[in-house]
Amino acid sequence: MPSPRRSAEGRAMGAPAASNNSSSPGSPAHGGGGRFEFQSLLSSRAPGADPTCARLRASESPVHRRGSFPLAGPGPAPAPPGSLPEEARIDLNPSFLGIALRSLLAIDLWLSKKLGVCARERSAWGSVRPLMKLLEISGHGIPWLLGTLYCLSQSDSWAGREVLMNLLFALLLDLLLVALIKGLVRRRRPAHNQMDMFVTLSVDKYSFPSGHATRAALVSRFILNHLVLAIPLRVLVVLWAFILGLSRVMLGRHNVTDVAFGFLLGYLQYSIVDYCWLSPHNAPVLFVLWSQQ
Repeated sequence: MPSPRRSAEGRAMGAPAASNNSSSPGSPAHGGGGRFEFQSLLSSRAPGADPTCARLRASESPVHRRGSFPLAGPGPAPAPPGSLPEEARIDLNPSFLGIALRSLLAIDLWLSKKLGVCARERSAWGSVRPLMKLLEISGHGIPWLLGTLYCLSQSDSWAGREVLMNLLFALLLDLLLVALIKGLVRRRRPAHNQMDMFVTLSVDKYSFPSGHATRAALVSRFILNHLVLAIPLRVLVVLWAFILGLSRVMLGRHNVTDVAFGFLLGYLQYSIVDYCWLSPHNAPVLFVLWSQQ
């Protein structure tokens, strides 16, 4: 008895011959309900049979959806999103020092505006403004230079000339350093300042550091170290320097940090003058020329 499997294989192997020799309408080659029509339908859906369908299926695939993978182009491949340049990382992640400096600057501007009570005539302490302007003249460089030159011309002792010569050297050094730093920093004066200052130059439109504060610290330290004064006079010299620096903020001429750095710079300037002290031994030409005049 033949097995069903052999009979099925025989029918499958004899099918092509029947399709070639038979041309009846009911044959499988003509769609008569046989298995070959079903297989032809399956073979027509095979990949690569229809390019349009293949492209549609490729576009509908989740792997090739828009945004999944960048399209290859002629240009260079874009950098991955995780790799940012160093300057961009610095901007996005500011350092602790930068945050601290910005905070101190904001506090400095706020405190300077609060203390500028004499900046205008209609300010809270506008009636004290003339007195503050007298203090401004007392710390200006021109009166100190002219007064030193006059005393130097009237002095008849070598000791007095030595002290006055070094005071003149200190004042000129102060003018040079303050003008140099102001030109480099170029910090504008406070917005509430009224530009009615006494004898201004080109660099006086800048605020950092305060020239009055540097001169007050320099001159007061010079006087306390080279003049024999009673204790009340020494206290008066220190108070003059402190009130002069405070008046710069009250008048709106400077910010608090301008005056604070000015005090520090003036204190250091005296150390430079003391280290380079001029005397008839190390600078005899200056004293000989001045004595001849």
